[in-house]
Amino acid sequence: MLFSPKLLSWPCPRQSQAQAALLRRLFCAFYPTNLDDDDPPFTRIPKSPPRGPTPPLPLKPKDQPAKISPDEPAHSDLPFDFQYSYSETDPAWKPIGFREPTRFSPFGPGRLDRPWDGVAAAASTEGNREDVYGGLSRRDEVLGEALSEAEVAELVERYRHSDCSRQINLGKDGVTHNMLDDIHNHWRRAEAVRIKCLGVATLDMHNICFHLEDKTGGRIIYRSINILILYRGRNYDPKQRPVIPLMLWKPLAPIYPKVVQNVAEGLTFEETKEMRNKGLHSPPLMKLTRNGVYVNVVDKVREAFKTLEVVRLDCSHCGTSDCKKIGVKLRDLVPCIPILFKDEQIILWRGKQSQEDSVSAHCTSRPQ
Repeated sequence: MLFSPKLLSWPCPRQSQAQAALLRRLFCAFYPTNLDDDDPPFTRIPKSPPRGPTPPLPLKPKDQPAKISPDEPAHSDLPFDFQYSYSETDPAWKPIGFREPTRFSPFGPGRLDRPWDGVAAAASTEGNREDVYGGLSRRDEVLGEALSEAEVAELVERYRHSDCSRQINLGKDGVTHNMLDDIHNHWRRAEAVRIKCLGVATLDMHNICFHLEDKTGGRIIYRSINILILYRGRNYDPKQRPVIPLMLWKPLAPIYPKVVQNVAEGLTFEETKEMRNKGLHSPPLMKLTRNGVYVNVVDKVREAFKTLEVVRLDCSHCGTSDCKKIGVKLRDLVPCIPILFKDEQIILWRGKQSQEDSVSAHCTSRPQ
């Protein structure tokens, strides 16, 4: 047991000088007098000065509510009328009514300088149409020189596969207005875009190709059944892309005259009824699926009309709306006369021999 030096202050006659030095060394080892010589198993935290008052955080500006209508409406120099669908509408179709007021523009209140008439936002006729992006001179300048066979083959090999990331799906609504903006967004980082077409619009692929080239200014360099590759052009500049105001919602379709009349033109009521019964009891020429590829339907109907007077198409899973759209397209493309839409079945009559040349102008309307 060790004691404090104060307790050992008296002299010890029996203790030698060496023993006293050893005792002093042991005492200093177990009871250090200098705190700086201590080596604890942790680091001593130095005392920090007292903190002052915390400065107040800067006040955030109050969020201003979004404006329903901007200060200035958007302006676009594109020379065509803005519609929801370009490939599935025809200027010859005249609506007889509207399901929503025409003052409700799908572009939003006060967001576009073109008035909405219920079907389209008409383009301004002022200015030179050749100077804008859709003009022929401007379009040829952007496209540049024609691609060589090697360049076309390279682009096709890069974008034709199903795992291509630059793909846009085209459905039954055809070439829509907002699709134009999607195409230009892909063209910012890619020379071409792959377009996969499905649904009613595939009945007329030539119409789709025309509107894609006409509305975007590009060029289709590859077409295989329902797959298209749209090239942007050699001199395309993303910074000079046209202004395309977006539609905020899908407008309700106007009301058009009925496609199927009670009595078909050229027939009596009894003959029309007989034709309908004959078509319902005949075997279906084709069975169409929902969102399918209908590129060969027109040719098959034309071949069938060479030997048959009435043709039935089975559209059990297409839906009533798609059935009417298919019937209207076949009426104009074959041409023929739709005489019945019942239980998702389409009955087509080829018309009389004297009427075959004028069937396409029988009824310029659209299904309700």
